[in-house]
Amino acid sequence: MLFPLKDDNPTAIIPFVTWFLIIVNVMVFIYQWSLGQRGFEVFAYQYGAIPAVVTGERSLPGGLAVIPPYVSVFTSMFLHGSWLHLIGNMWYLWIFGNNIEEAVGHFRYLVFYISCGFLASVSHILSNSYSILPAIGASGAIAGVLGGYILLYPHARVMTLIFLGFFIRLLYIPAGFVLGFWFILQLLSGSMAGRQDVGGVAFWAHVGGFVAGALLVGFFKKRNVRFLNPPRHRAWMYYD
Repeated sequence: MLFPLKDDNPTAIIPFVTWFLIIVNVMVFIYQWSLGQRGFEVFAYQYGAIPAVVTGERSLPGGLAVIPPYVSVFTSMFLHGSWLHLIGNMWYLWIFGNNIEEAVGHFRYLVFYISCGFLASVSHILSNSYSILPAIGASGAIAGVLGGYILLYPHARVMTLIFLGFFIRLLYIPAGFVLGFWFILQLLSGSMAGRQDVGGVAFWAHVGGFVAGALLVGFFKKRNVRFLNPPRHRAWMYYD
């Protein structure tokens, strides 16, 4: 398992949109948590993206349907199922979001983020169109950030914690390898999971968001930002 801790890719901006997204996600989760277990579940059904409801195959009871189904595709990306879910997503956004925000600009970064989250939700809905379980989480949108990052900064060094059984090492590894490994893992997991009628990780949302970010970053990035920045060092792996 690879777990990124930080990247060696400094920015010259204050990434206030990334901070804003993190704060909003945390505040929404605290509100969810304050509702208690039953209220937490009801809130997820009200504002999560339920594939069968979005596609019109099913409908929610009147007491739950507080927003149009298509709006839930957007609201769902600000909900999380647990503290671990929230922290994991916000950690990745904190590490990689600031560089994408600098590369595309503040406002366009927000549009890019939401667009990737939307397309990630669409990917999940298309792969599980009859599911009646709400899909929640920012991971699809954040996967889009990772997709943009791997194209713009594949040679950026990422301090990574590596777990291989009893082997634990801390290494600097190129972002292209770390994020490429993550994408392949999502793709393989999604292929093996099949239809997800019993919940779990929405792997196809991750795949869809990542591909969306890789495809869209070229349209959103500033003109002076080039693809495939050259490595600062010759070595492909760095020990720390």
